[in-house]
Amino acid sequence: MIETLEPFRVELTGYCYRMLGSGFEAEDAVQETLVRAWKAYDSYDSSRASLRTWLYRIATNICIDMQRSAQRRALAVDLGPSGGELGAPLLENAFVQPVPDERVLPEDQAIRRETVRLAFVAALQHLPARQRAVLILRDVLAWQASEVAALLSASVASVNSALQRARATLEVVDVGTPLDVADPVQKSLLERYCEAFDRHDVQTLVALLHEDATMSMPPLRWWLRGREQISLALHDPGAACAGAWLVPVRANASPAFWQMRPGLDRPFGLVFLDVRDGLVTGTTTYLNVDELVPVFGSPMSSGVPSRTPSDD
Repeated sequence: MIETLEPFRVELTGYCYRMLGSGFEAEDAVQETLVRAWKAYDSYDSSRASLRTWLYRIATNICIDMQRSAQRRALAVDLGPSGGELGAPLLENAFVQPVPDERVLPEDQAIRRETVRLAFVAALQHLPARQRAVLILRDVLAWQASEVAALLSASVASVNSALQRARATLEVVDVGTPLDVADPVQKSLLERYCEAFDRHDVQTLVALLHEDATMSMPPLRWWLRGREQISLALHDPGAACAGAWLVPVRANASPAFWQMRPGLDRPFGLVFLDVRDGLVTGTTTYLNVDELVPVFGSPMSSGVPSRTPSDD
């Protein structure tokens, strides 16, 4: 029984992640899906729905139930104006959380990788739960309208209507720009950014920013917009980034890195870069590393060398 259901875990986790905006909640939802399926397997009728459709129906209902009393997860830029004091950290459930690629992107399926980017997942949270499910199933997973209608016990017309409304909402929400991994300009940008970060070359880092770039550090509500404001923050002696370096991580199909600092026995944060037109348009540094390291694995256990100030 478990052998029959387990192969669906990664794709279901990817689906639930897009629905819920949290890898932690997605894995809980998938575990509950598989438990319910295991308990009800004797009543499963393969003549009425494929095993995949049946599992997605269970997962969808679980995700919708989880959304009924939950606040919408977001990025810091959605939570208020830029600037101000750092303030106290918010609860984890205020933010869209990152997730390792291997937990949400099946290797044997041609699923649009860019649909697990933080900006896209945050944009999905603007949709009502059923619209969100319809858009993910239709536009991300390429299900037929009739398949989605059967899963949701709805008509094809209502599914098509929900899809149109969902697409209209996303047209006015910033979904960001996916990285073209084959674009030598974007690859060169990332290399130059990492090298400048390692050297603590603030002048170069600022020069690589788009004029309207953003910087945020969840779980803090605080964020900045604009090259000038970010430059002031990076030049602040209290920023204490000197000696830090970046270690690549496979997360959210995006440029992502552990930020390492001398003397720490764990990463300082998990950094995501948004890029467009040869410039960095945003940096998001997750500071809740105690929750993230168990999910992503510690870079310390992967042979990442430690550094001391004398190394630089």
